[in-house]
Amino acid sequence: MRRDKSQNETENKKTITNKILGIFMSSPQKILNYKQISALLNIKDGNGRKNVIKALEELSNVGTLKELEAGKFQLKSRVGHITGIVDMSKHGYAFIESDDISEDIFVSLKNLNTALHGDTVKVVIYAKKKKSGMEGEVVDIIKRNKERFVGTLEIVRNISFLIPDDHKMIHDIFIPTENLNGAVSGQKVIAEITEWYEYRKNPTGRIVEILGMPGDNEVEMHSILAEFGLPAKFSTNVLNAAEKIKEKITDYDLKSRKDFRKTLTFTIDPEDAKDFDDAISIKKIDDIFFEIGVHIADVTHYLEDNSLLDNEAFERATSVYLVDRVVPMLPEKLSNNVCSLNPNEDKLCFSVVFKIDIEANINDIWYGKTIINSDKRFNYQEVQKIIDTNNGKFVKEINILNKIAQKLRNNRFNKGSFNFDHNEIKFILNDKFQPVSVYFKESKEANHLVEEFMLLANKKVAEFIGKHRKEKDFVYRIHDKPNPEKLMSFSGLVNKFGYTIEAKDNISLSKSINKLISEINGKPEQNIIENLAIRTMSKAIYSTKNIGHYGLSFDFYSHFTSPIRRYPDVLVHRLLFHYLKKSKYSIDELEKKCRHCSYKEQQAVMAERSSIKYKQVEYLSDKIGEKYLGIITGVTEWGLFVEIKENACEGLVHIRTLTDDFYEHEAENYRIIGKDFGKIYQLGNEIEVEIVNVNIDKKQIDFELVED
Repeated sequence: MRRDKSQNETENKKTITNKILGIFMSSPQKILNYKQISALLNIKDGNGRKNVIKALEELSNVGTLKELEAGKFQLKSRVGHITGIVDMSKHGYAFIESDDISEDIFVSLKNLNTALHGDTVKVVIYAKKKKSGMEGEVVDIIKRNKERFVGTLEIVRNISFLIPDDHKMIHDIFIPTENLNGAVSGQKVIAEITEWYEYRKNPTGRIVEILGMPGDNEVEMHSILAEFGLPAKFSTNVLNAAEKIKEKITDYDLKSRKDFRKTLTFTIDPEDAKDFDDAISIKKIDDIFFEIGVHIADVTHYLEDNSLLDNEAFERATSVYLVDRVVPMLPEKLSNNVCSLNPNEDKLCFSVVFKIDIEANINDIWYGKTIINSDKRFNYQEVQKIIDTNNGKFVKEINILNKIAQKLRNNRFNKGSFNFDHNEIKFILNDKFQPVSVYFKESKEANHLVEEFMLLANKKVAEFIGKHRKEKDFVYRIHDKPNPEKLMSFSGLVNKFGYTIEAKDNISLSKSINKLISEINGKPEQNIIENLAIRTMSKAIYSTKNIGHYGLSFDFYSHFTSPIRRYPDVLVHRLLFHYLKKSKYSIDELEKKCRHCSYKEQQAVMAERSSIKYKQVEYLSDKIGEKYLGIITGVTEWGLFVEIKENACEGLVHIRTLTDDFYEHEAENYRIIGKDFGKIYQLGNEIEVEIVNVNIDKKQIDFELVED
């Protein structure tokens, strides 16, 4: 990977800053100047000393150091404290991720002092540094990430413990007999920690909910939801409030909205969708321009601000999509009926309407409240068939929309947008919700048609506020640049497969990765590289502070198009409506609400992945002894992670089962190599494996290599 001068300077500056901070934290009482720091770092050249001076000034400006007199600095806190988040390993030690310092702090198990994964903690930095980095000790738990845990109850000789499902919860929870609340050994339950004295190895808790016996689909899905703090159902009060919502469209609604009921309009959704929150309309204006409307369900018309329903929607923040169900953000009365843009029904919408030509040149945009009546409910397969065969209902209009969408898509990629078109893993379930088949769902032109117009609407709504309005309150969907170290690691990895990454600027990087994604299509290493490319990128989040969306290469971006299933879209609708009316309106603690929605989104994503992993393991549970072709997706000192090509199920080949040689792990080369005979197993190699063990409770699959 080529590295430009600015990238090298940024990384050198970061390294020096970390080293300086390490010196001060190791000796918080010392007062040091730039010459002393330079000597300790063995920096002798003029440029190096200038970088030291700059780093000292910046650490002083952000409040980490204090300048006692000209050029003399000391750690602002005489005890080297930082605040951060615990990232627990399954081995018991942890790293503390902190905004106070860019280097993670190692904390041993004995120095965690009851801190658990995800907790916000105060850490004191040790005077000595480990070879691998700084080391510290937790001295205060500022905020617990969670105090309820899902697991299996185990009772042996009247002593009861909860064995947590979460592998990052390394402590079993002791349950006194009086706190069992009717639970029996072997059941899946939810336990709440009630106390934990530092001198005790295990926390003490009580059973708050009995889920049922392991292996039952309903129990397992509820366990996954509970593990990530997600609700399984609505309370009676919330359901009753939803039933009271009046669906009737009034004369005022008709008079105050733009009427699109006579304009050709349709929805395009997955075949099994029940809530339709977006529709597209199209009308020819003249020989050049078309009027294309993106119509979004007007959820805020029915969801009263700060009502019981609104507070419930905010707390959930998102719908959750598990393998066998959708756990909606809004009750069914709203999500599937009142707000859903069902065909042949008058529906209230919030719309973005474009005057646009066939080359995707936009002449004008209108934003406002509308009323529509969808002419047709399409699924993606139906629209794809119309595109492929050039035949079917509304074929002319669909072809026009598709041509404009493809132009928008090409323009987006040319301007630096990334093309992560990842195939989804899907299951066919029987009537007992057991997986009988696994397949990959491919995204095609019909999907892209909808995607491009939704992206355009989201982008233009954000631009309308960010570029042209004085108001500062808004919810942006932001995406930061990738971490340079992760990018370097990814570049090194793809080099092992014979590919290269160009990263001299944003556009060259996106074009390089898009080219890579195209080159690996259909090859054995496709899934590995696509997954690693996605992990290399930063996570997209919600924020009032706009920095743009790096992955889409948009200066302004928001979420406007899915208010039935995302609460940030509800906030955006409210803000946009009042800004259009030029009325005064603000939302209390908007940035805090953005953080909450980002957190809930991540929890929902992890729950979805956990449900997929569970169904994959369940699918293979009756296939012990069967052989499959797989790809090595990970190489560690304890074995090889292998993904089966035909169904993407991943398991482990333990290194102890490789008995033909003594294998050594070469982390830098992503491989293990036989000491005596030199046989190599490397990331991306295609190998044949046999399933030897499946543990559904732990979601683990064990493989053994099939000998040549």
